[in-house]
Amino acid sequence: MYEQVSHSLLNDILIELEHDIRDKNLQHFYIRLGANFYAIHSLFHQLYGQRPDFKQQMHQLVKTLARSYIARSQQLRKLDLAREKDHNWFLHQKWVGYALYCKEFAGDLKGLQKRLHYLQDLGINMLHVMPILDCPRGKSDGGYAIRDFRKINPDVGTIKDLDDLVRNLKKRGMLLALDVVVNHTSNEHEWAKKARNGEKTYQDYYHVFDDREIPDMYEESMPEVFPETSPGNFTWDDGMGKWVMTVFNDFQWDLNYRNPAVLIEMVDIILFWANHGADIIRLDAVAFLWKKIGSACQNEREAHLILQLMKDCCQVTAPGVLFIAEAIVAPVEVIKYFGEDAINAKECEIAYNATFMALMWDAVATKNATLLNLGIKSIPDKLERATWLNYIRCHDDIGLGFDDNDIRLAGYDPKLHRRFLVEYFTGRHKVSPARGVAFGINKKNGDARIAGSLASLAGLESALEEGNQEAIQIGINTILLMHSLIMAFGGIPLLYYGDAIGTLNDTSYLEDEHKQHDSRWVHRPRLNWEKAERRNIHGTVEYRIFSTLRKLIAVRKEIAAFADHNNRELLEVDNPHLFVFSRFDNINTYSRVLVIANFDINPQILDVEGLRRKGFCQHNLVRDLYTGDNVDVIDHHLEIPGLGFYWLQT
Repeated sequence: MYEQVSHSLLNDILIELEHDIRDKNLQHFYIRLGANFYAIHSLFHQLYGQRPDFKQQMHQLVKTLARSYIARSQQLRKLDLAREKDHNWFLHQKWVGYALYCKEFAGDLKGLQKRLHYLQDLGINMLHVMPILDCPRGKSDGGYAIRDFRKINPDVGTIKDLDDLVRNLKKRGMLLALDVVVNHTSNEHEWAKKARNGEKTYQDYYHVFDDREIPDMYEESMPEVFPETSPGNFTWDDGMGKWVMTVFNDFQWDLNYRNPAVLIEMVDIILFWANHGADIIRLDAVAFLWKKIGSACQNEREAHLILQLMKDCCQVTAPGVLFIAEAIVAPVEVIKYFGEDAINAKECEIAYNATFMALMWDAVATKNATLLNLGIKSIPDKLERATWLNYIRCHDDIGLGFDDNDIRLAGYDPKLHRRFLVEYFTGRHKVSPARGVAFGINKKNGDARIAGSLASLAGLESALEEGNQEAIQIGINTILLMHSLIMAFGGIPLLYYGDAIGTLNDTSYLEDEHKQHDSRWVHRPRLNWEKAERRNIHGTVEYRIFSTLRKLIAVRKEIAAFADHNNRELLEVDNPHLFVFSRFDNINTYSRVLVIANFDINPQILDVEGLRRKGFCQHNLVRDLYTGDNVDVIDHHLEIPGLGFYWLQT
């Protein structure tokens, strides 16, 4: 019965579209709409079926999809068809990503075009340009407080500049990822202004309350995201004379997805940027999309329904476009953002592997891989048609959300261990070479997160200050070791701008009144292009990092076993300093790679006897795929250099 209603509604909509739309080249749109309509209607009904305007809103959603399809260029439509045929295209080992702030990296979008050769020299072919949309100066949250979702920040250029960049990237075979902030807007957005002026239609776009009764009920269970700079989850707006939900900063108003008009607006915005050539849309703060009294207002079931609906809508209009879920949550939760009870991703094809990132930093601090080995087991298998973004640093902080049970199993007290990590990476521990900065200090419970550039956290900054050549090499080796793991682990490695040349902390943010209260700006520097040129001078720090990363990327692209098809096996070994896993080629099961990483500064011995029973290291000479050299196995023992790694062919 329900399916009959769905089909009847679809027929009504198609008849209406015939009158509204004169473009006759809609064959693929109608086929995809028919294939996805039942799911779209079902999800929309689950979320909004009790509303009296349900049918009207459903019509509006499909009209939005049709208009977006008509606006989609023939070139992009052809790309959609090709990717539909090769639907696992993004799982290939050839993809290597790079995240940057356009203004800090190259000045503007025109300048970015002039620097693409630098990225190609490194081997990058997936470019994440972090938020470039219009934001209020001084209240932008690093570009995530959007004032206009369809306008480029004038400081970095225009829509035409972006279109030119896209054409250039396409010629070079490079993908473009752009952000759409789906959880909130700036309080200077047109919708917020209209809400402030008393328009009830737009007040319904947000969570707005006359008094503190309902907000206080929410606050009973909601955590604080920025307790240091923006405590609480609601802000009083004088202009509106009401309380508004502001989970992140007081100038970022949370959108109300109980209103279907909000969902339709955001689907339209996603498709707008898809039509401007984005291959990948990064959906920001997806864990927060649905608010419910009595809950933490994160990871709610309805948030997943919204993402499924967004994905189904995109499948109708722009099926070649992928979604990244920006959900920095526990492994058992983050895996749900691919979609549950499915083979192909029903929500987002890509998610950040924040757990792997944080566990690597723990291993760097402790010189021990015990917690890393335990924590990796907590990451469930992903769906077949989905993948991870594996990263070491990003624009954000490093959280320490390890499972307390795993910390105890590793032999640590959870609270004391987290305190040690914060002290270690902020340089306050007596044995620490790190020069990070605390971020998001919670004065109520003492918790904090960590900011800082990769090189400064890895000890390179302090080593350079001291002129200590041995310490400099240790810092470089730490940087390279971590990159070797994100290249080999399974997924898309994502490098952060500046890391390939050892960029250090930038404290100039302390002189900017708009940035000085956000320590994350310490690792959001303007890229020093004079320093970047030193990558071509043999023997410099920049050369030693850049040239090794370039080779790592090139070799990765040649290893079929590094494609991401759930083809990784974690291997238990007796040495606690080592992290060991295998990768295998699903097509050629005899093609396997043994990945070994040593987090101690001293050489470590691996007893391969147990590994030989699994078919590894059968001979006394094994080939390292990275160097191309043979490595000796002597009396069942393999020596791994301090802070070294192997990709062994076996």
